[in-house]
Amino acid sequence: MMSYRVAVASTDGKYVNDHFGRARQFLIFEIGPTGYQFVELRPNVPSCNSEEADESGHLKTIKLLTDCRAVLVARIGPGAEQVLAEHGIRALTIPDFIDEALKQLPQKDLDVNQ
Repeated sequence: MMSYRVAVASTDGKYVNDHFGRARQFLIFEIGPTGYQFVELRPNVPSCNSEEADESGHLKTIKLLTDCRAVLVARIGPGAEQVLAEHGIRALTIPDFIDEALKQLPQKDLDVNQ
């Protein structure tokens, strides 16, 4: 298994509890053969202002996450999920403790050789 990175939308660093378009930060984790480790926290400008999703805002967030294979979120709209997929990033809705959500990743078939 090769290692890869995953972004987590979290307001508190403990729980996957943020909506993709409203996330003010993403926690980046490196997933490898022996588990995972926290790499860094990346501040983000939310792409959903009020009720409207802004595609250019989504693209700015995606640019922030280009080195990630997936993003774990509590919620995500279909438009944002599609834009992520077009850039090779899987959106996974796993509203759980971050530790538990990361343990579920091996079953999500993310280990593709890129």
